[in-house]
Amino acid sequence: MFKTAGIANFLRENKWLATIAATAILVAALSAAAAQNKAATIFVADKGKFTIQLDGQTVAHEEFEIAPGANGWVAKGTTEVRVPKTPTSTVSGTLTMQPDGTPVSYDWTSQAEKTNAANILFANGVAKVTLQMQGARPFQQDMSFGAPLVAILDNNLYHQYEILARIYDWNKRGPQTFPVLIPQELTPGSITVESTGEVTVAGKSYEALRGVTSDLQVMLYLDKEHRLQRFEVPSAKVVITRE
Repeated sequence: MFKTAGIANFLRENKWLATIAATAILVAALSAAAAQNKAATIFVADKGKFTIQLDGQTVAHEEFEIAPGANGWVAKGTTEVRVPKTPTSTVSGTLTMQPDGTPVSYDWTSQAEKTNAANILFANGVAKVTLQMQGARPFQQDMSFGAPLVAILDNNLYHQYEILARIYDWNKRGPQTFPVLIPQELTPGSITVESTGEVTVAGKSYEALRGVTSDLQVMLYLDKEHRLQRFEVPSAKVVITRE
C-alpha cells in the first residue's frame, strides 16, 4: 500500500501505531522464545520423599526436589540411612543440568564416621572430579565419556532415576543405552533402559521402565507425568516407595 519512504513518514506521523507495531513484534519474539524453551525442556518440577526398604525393613528415607535453576535445572536430594548396629549416615547430592538433562556440575557430601565430599564439572563429555576425603589431600581425576549426556546415578539417591526416566526418549521407546557415572565410587559404566508398558504393582497402575547394567536389573515405576513413584532392585530385595 505504501512505498518504503511513505511507510517511514506514516509511522513518524503516527507514533502510536509505531509503538503498537514494536510491541507486537516484541510479544511475538517472547512467545517464540518461550515455546522454544518449553520444547527443549524435558523436566517438570517435582518434590517428595521416598521410603527405602531392604528385605521388608525400612532402612532409610530420602527427601528430594527437582526444580528450575538459574541456568537450567537442579536436582537435590538427601538420604539418611539407619541400619541396625551401624552408625547413621547421611548423603546429599546436588546435580545441575541443562534443559535436555546434560549434566553441568555435581556435588555430593557423605557424613558418617568421617565426612567426605566431591565436586564434579562436566564439559564436552569429560568429568573433572575433585574428591576431598577427611584427613587426606584433595584428589583430582578426569573421566571421559563417549557423549555429553551422562546419567548420574549415585549411591542412595534414588530421585536421580527420575532424571534417567526424563532423558529416555518416550517417543522412540525401545532399548536405549546411556553412559553412567556413580560419583561416590568414581565408577563409570552404562545402563540400557527400555519401556515395558503399563503395569499394576501393589494394586496401583504405573508406566514401567526396566534398567539393565552389567551386574543388576532395576525397575522404575512412574506416574503419567513420569514422576518416579516406586523403584525396585529385585536381586537385592530393595524397594523404594514414594510417601
